[in-house]
Amino acid sequence: MWSNKGFVAKIESMGTLDGPGVRTVVFFGGCPLRCSYCHNPDFWKVNTDDEITTDELFAKVERFKPFHGQDGGVTVSGGEPLSQPAFLTSFFKKCQENGIHTTLDTSGFGNAKNFAEILKYTDLVIFDLKEPNAFDYPKLTGVVKRVSDQFVDAVQRSGNKMWIRTVIVPGKNDTLAKMDEIAEVVNQLDNVEKVQLLPYHTMGASKYAELGIEYELEGVPAMSREKCDELMDYLKTKLNIYNN
Repeated sequence: MWSNKGFVAKIESMGTLDGPGVRTVVFFGGCPLRCSYCHNPDFWKVNTDDEITTDELFAKVERFKPFHGQDGGVTVSGGEPLSQPAFLTSFFKKCQENGIHTTLDTSGFGNAKNFAEILKYTDLVIFDLKEPNAFDYPKLTGVVKRVSDQFVDAVQRSGNKMWIRTVIVPGKNDTLAKMDEIAEVVNQLDNVEKVQLLPYHTMGASKYAELGIEYELEGVPAMSREKCDELMDYLKTKLNIYNN
C-alpha cells in the first residue's frame, strides 16, 4: 500500500501542541467527518492544486529537522489523514527511515484494512475522541462511531503509544457525567500516555460564511479555559493513568 502522490493543504513549522517536542505539522486535505465544531472546513475537500509527491513533502519537512531536537518530529493532521492511507504510509515510512519521529493526529475514520500497515510506521497516535457515546457520535460528526472503534482496536493490537484528546463545547459536553464517560473509555485502553481536554474556540467560524456553509454552533461562546481546567482536574481523578 504505497502512493507517491497526495494532497497537503498546509504545513506549519515549529509546532509545540501536536505531539512531543517541536514539530512540523502537515495538514492533509480531505475529511469525511463533518464535526459541528470543526475549525478547518476548508480542508474537507481535496484541492487538486495541493498535489505533492512523497519526496517533495519530505524535502519540505527535512529542512526543519534540526529544530526538532531530541523529542520532536513530524505530525500529520488534517482534514483526516486516514483519508489518504497510501500516501500517509509512504510519507511516514520515509520519515522513519530518516530518523524523524512520526505522530498521527486522527479521528480514526478510515478503511480498517489499512490500519495495521499505517501503524507500523507511526510512533505516536493522537486520537481525537470526538464523543464516547455511540448514539451521540453521529450527531456530532456525521459518521458512525464503529469505524473509529475499529481503529482504536488496531492501535491496541499494534501497541502504539497514544494521546487522547476531546474538544469541550459549552452546553454540549462540559459536564462531570461526560467526563465519567470519557474516563470509562480511556481506562479500557493500553499505552495511553496523556489525556487532554481542548477548549472549543470560534476562530474558524468566519470560514463557514466564506464557504457558504451553515455553522451549526453559531452563537455558542468559546469554552472557558478555567472551566476546561476544572473538568480536566476532575477527569484526572477518574483516569487510571493518573492514579496508579
